[in-house]
Amino acid sequence: MYKSIIIAGFIFVAALIASAHDGRDDPFEKGSLRASVVFGSGEAFENEYTIMGLGAGYYLKDRVELGLDGEAWLGGDPDIYKLSPQAKYVLSTQSRFRPYVGAFYTHAFVHNEDDLDSVGCRGGVYVVQDDRWFVGVGAVYETVLECNEKVHDSCEDIYSEISISFTF
Repeated sequence: MYKSIIIAGFIFVAALIASAHDGRDDPFEKGSLRASVVFGSGEAFENEYTIMGLGAGYYLKDRVELGLDGEAWLGGDPDIYKLSPQAKYVLSTQSRFRPYVGAFYTHAFVHNEDDLDSVGCRGGVYVVQDDRWFVGVGAVYETVLECNEKVHDSCEDIYSEISISFTF
């Protein structure tokens, strides 16, 4: 069931991206919408996972985004599903390299286990390809709230992230 929802979401986002273009010159302008697709791998509960996800955001002001991302961690035991509201700020530059900083909260739904909550921050650089898409490379610091170190390998994590985002 969850895999069908994820696949349908990917198809929906791809269709929006293919059909939408409103003539914006900058993907981080007020009123822009962001759609992101996530593919990756990760480790949790001593298991390797395949990570798939979708994200969406809205630029309330130039360079200020509020967003919601979701991920499915599949292939390990237990399955993990994450929802993450977030805020980002993209610094203004005259080049195609745009530094960004952000903060987020994540709620992880863990199958047959207690759910987990975490908070964190991120920073990196977006490389703007054109007015419709950009690539991000950065680092994330995340800490689990109310963490039990007897159950979890670590309550804090620092990891790299690479993203591809589309705006319309």
